[in-house]
Amino acid sequence: MIRLSWQCKGFSALSNEELYCILRLRAEVFIVEQECIYQDIDNSDQVAVHMLGRHEEKLVCYARLLPPGEKYPAASIGRVVTSQRERRGGHGKQLMARSIAYCEEKWPGKGLTISAQQYMESFYQEMGFVTASSPYLEDGIAHVRMTRDT
Repeated sequence: MIRLSWQCKGFSALSNEELYCILRLRAEVFIVEQECIYQDIDNSDQVAVHMLGRHEEKLVCYARLLPPGEKYPAASIGRVVTSQRERRGGHGKQLMARSIAYCEEKWPGKGLTISAQQYMESFYQEMGFVTASSPYLEDGIAHVRMTRDT
C-alpha cells in the first residue's frame, strides 16, 4: 500500500490547482465512471472543509466535510472518493477515519449524517455508522441515510 500525506483545508485555503484536482477526481468517479449526470458543484464547497489524501502530490482520495446545519442538523461527510487506480489499498478507510476524527474534534457531540450509496452500506457500518432510512434514489443511484454519534 502506498503511503499518503493528508491535509484538511477550508475552501479559501485551497489553491486553484488543488480545487481543479478535487473537481476532476469527483467528475472522473461520480460522473464518468458511475455514469451519473448530476450537478456536482452545489455551492456547498465554499462552507466545507476538504480532506485530501495525496501520494507524491497526486490526489488519490478526497472527502468533503460539512458543518452541522449545512446539509443536516448533524455534521456531514460527503463526496467520499478514491481514484479508481488506487482502490483496494485501504485508503477509503483511512480517509473516513481521518474525516470522522476531524468532525469529532471540530464539532463535538453534533453527530454525523451521511447519504451513502447503498452498495457501500457495509463499509460505512464498519466505520461505526448505522442505517437510518430505507433505500432512496439520489441522482439515479440507490442511497441510504446513515448516522453516527460523535
